[in-house]
Amino acid sequence: MTVLKFNKLMSNPAIFPPKRSPWPYAIVAVFVLFAAYIGSMVYQAMQTDVNLVSADYYQQELAHQQRMDAVARTAALATPVQLRHEAASRRLTLELPAALAGQTVQGQVHFFRPSDKALDFKLPLQPAADRRQVVNTSKMAPGLWRVQLDFTVGGQAYFLEQDLTLN
Repeated sequence: MTVLKFNKLMSNPAIFPPKRSPWPYAIVAVFVLFAAYIGSMVYQAMQTDVNLVSADYYQQELAHQQRMDAVARTAALATPVQLRHEAASRRLTLELPAALAGQTVQGQVHFFRPSDKALDFKLPLQPAADRRQVVNTSKMAPGLWRVQLDFTVGGQAYFLEQDLTLN
């Protein structure tokens, strides 16, 4: 009878409370930690500054065929449009081909910085009588620049894009 009394005594929750398993707490803790991790990742993603390459990319996409025609027209010139960077003197020389001499040239030179749109700037294309325009690059930040030359001569559009790395 003693064994029966002992078993009865052991099953009494007032004297010996039942053992609790740690697994429910561990599962809840894992879910809470996972939710905190996802929340921190969402917060970090929302704080990241995402710059578009261009603010008016949709309008640029609509004008894509016209741009391709201008690029093809520029490539078909007898002598190419030349962009030469002289690192020692910190200047960029734009030279139009002789075939365009004596004609009115209207356009612009866009200096595009892919890593920081705040550094982008445009200059009017104003070649001298020798069909050259010199741009001082000493105040431009070192790194990769994309030079986009967009101009019209005699009602025909021309476009040239060339990468430039400044030291």
